[in-house]
Amino acid sequence: MTTIDPLTTSPPHHLTHALSFDIEDWFHIVEVKAVENPDEWPQLHAQSTLVERYTDHILELCADANTKATFFVLGWVAERHPALVQRIWEQGHELGTHSYWHRKVYELDPETFREDIERSIRVIKDAAPDADVVGFRAPSFSITAGTEWAFDVLLECGLRYDASLFPGSRGHGGYMCPSGGHSVTTPKGLTMPELPMSLAPVGVGPLKKRMCYSGGGYLRLLPHRFIEQGIAHEAGEGRPTVVYLHPRDFAPDCPSVPMPPHRRFKCYVGTSTTTAKLRRLLRDHRWAPCREVLGIDAGPASA
Repeated sequence: MTTIDPLTTSPPHHLTHALSFDIEDWFHIVEVKAVENPDEWPQLHAQSTLVERYTDHILELCADANTKATFFVLGWVAERHPALVQRIWEQGHELGTHSYWHRKVYELDPETFREDIERSIRVIKDAAPDADVVGFRAPSFSITAGTEWAFDVLLECGLRYDASLFPGSRGHGGYMCPSGGHSVTTPKGLTMPELPMSLAPVGVGPLKKRMCYSGGGYLRLLPHRFIEQGIAHEAGEGRPTVVYLHPRDFAPDCPSVPMPPHRRFKCYVGTSTTTAKLRRLLRDHRWAPCREVLGIDAGPASA
């Protein structure tokens, strides 16, 4: 059984929060039939320059704020945009892997997962040979109960931390774990630092509930005051907030495909608000890559 230990956190007024971006293309959306066939991805990719344009936009926002972040890059994208991966690295950001094929972990077996991770690391390092790729975020936060073997595979592939757990229920994942940085003990008895997504009580009165507030559709949908409320709550508990965003989160011109109305709302609501919200967050708080927030140095991994 996987055990979980908390990591030491800083006092609230010294907190540095974790800034991260999952670099995938506009059609890397799970369980949407119109985009589920990888054989059709090259044609979809040719329809829009979104992933490159808005990743460069993200890099500009970070540069304007003199802030570094972690970019979890999908191997499929890295293979097609090596110059973009190199730009991320040259500007001083951390490169991590978001897998190669954007498949949910709980639908894979260990060997298929290993092949995917090894390929993703290889293509990222082909683009940025000097990069030290040590972090992973699963597509759709899809490390769930019963797939703890994934932590052992990640360690065996040379990765040194994970940022895949969503400590609550959600459509494509969810794993009951402590909030904030902690360590997990894998099925093989090794340890791995974990930086889960941030959840906090958000809203007022009957609308108040514990929810994600700092990434993806949640950040796009929620008013800025609710996001700040979540940050303040977690800071009061000594925990940094983890922001995660995708290039399409910034893209009012994002192409669309047929999908159920609730998925359409979640995928596209608030895309015109993301840039202003992120600028304000970068201005008002301190941010760093996930690796730095977890306190992981550049030395070799240890069991």
